Amino acid sequence: MPPPSTETAPLGRPLLLLNLKVYPGSLGPAAERVARYLEELGRAAGVSVAIAPATPDLGRVAAAVEIPVLAQHVDPMSPGAHTGFVPAESIAAAGGRGSLVNHSEHPIRPALVAAVVTRLGEAGLAAVVCAPTPPVARRLARYGAPYLAIEPPELIGGDRAVSTARPEVITETVESVRAVAPSTSVLCGAGVHRSADVRRALELGARGILVASAVTRAPSPRAAIEELLAGF
Repeated sequence: MPPPSTETAPLGRPLLLLNLKVYPGSLGPAAERVARYLEELGRAAGVSVAIAPATPDLGRVAAAVEIPVLAQHVDPMSPGAHTGFVPAESIAAAGGRGSLVNHSEHPIRPALVAAVVTRLGEAGLAAVVCAPTPPVARRLARYGAPYLAIEPPELIGGDRAVSTARPEVITETVESVRAVAPSTSVLCGAGVHRSADVRRALELGARGILVASAVTRAPSPRAAIEELLAGF
């Protein structure tokens, strides 16, 4: 079966994608509040934005904002007798627009990545596939996801941005992905906190950023979002 088409960008380009993970300050009403900040500020800055809340908050957040809302994980099976799993159709039914796939904190086997990307495409949802290194990014890009996020695990949650600490990771990933999947947009993650980090990532060829702790652990999530958007 061919990979789903990536002719158009279902989430927008360039993109700021915010992963809320399951930090205590980003659950329930707080997830909705941060999503509203992101929507308001993204619109004012003219930047495409999207958010990935915890799975129980997906429907709540999707009902509160018009920006794309993504799941943090999806499973490859069809709906049915699968207790505790997250099929693509459940994301769509909750108002979601796609899902992260293979995040370093929730990795899956390469064969499952292929199955999940296909299932998301069949459901009309966008896949944001995560990869830790350029060689892995090249292999996973073959599955035709519209987005691929490069995130060296050792920099995730830290204060050193990949765009400044290891810029070659971005350029190598962009070149590798372009060689096998020209329509796939590369996002840059891991340690991105400041507008300068974003600006540098875009200069290196990324089409957006995937961030989490820069916002979720900030004293003022709103101010943190403004700072990141200034880099676009």
